[in-house]
Formats: sequence, C-alpha cells, structure tokens
Amino acid sequence: MNEVFKALSDPTRREILRSLRQRDHTAGELAELFVISKSTLSGHFNVLKAADLIAQDKRGTTVTYRLNTGVFEEVVAHLFDLFGQAAPITTRQVTVNQVTINQVTSSSQAAPKESA
Repeated sequence: MNEVFKALSDPTRREILRSLRQRDHTAGELAELFVISKSTLSGHFNVLKAADLIAQDKRGTTVTYRLNTGVFEEVVAHLFDLFGQAAPITTRQVTVNQVTINQVTSSSQAAPKESA
C-alpha cells in the first residue's frame, strides 16, 4: 500500500495514470507528452510498476503500458476499512470506447427514497 501512495504522490506519475485512463499507450507516446528525459520517465514507469498501478506488454522493441484498475479497487477498500464506510460499496465492469473499467458505487449514491 505504501508503494501506491508513493506513486500517487508525484504529479508526473498522476498525469501518466490520467493518460492511461483514456487508453493504452506505448512508451514513445507517453514520452511525447512530457518534457523530461527518457531515463526520468523510465524511473516513473518503474515506480508505477512497483506499485502495480500499471502493467506493460512488450512486443519486439515496443513497450505498451496499461492501467491496472484492480489496485485502485484495493486502495478504495483499504480506505473504507481505515476510515469507515457509510454505505455498502458495489463494483461493476463498464466498457466505454473499448476500455473496460471497474465502476465503484455506493448505495448512498442511489436516488433518495421517498418517505411515506
């Protein structure tokens, strides 16, 4: 869990995660988004991989990164365990533009019940 918070503490790594939320990216595509050296970017990738927030696929010389949404579910569960939970939490998979994410909802987000 400490690795996750360390990874999320850096604004560049949060921006990498935002980009990967939209779609998978190659290392080269991500490098074009940031004005930092490739070695510094590689260090950010290593921190994100150590926290299991991203996964990589390698085909030949091309490395593609994708978001690992399962870790975010674990973080939310730990936070609810730590701080308490007002309402039951449910998750469901939602696919938008060929990207599948796990949507976390609380019963408190449902429409309010009318009182009799």
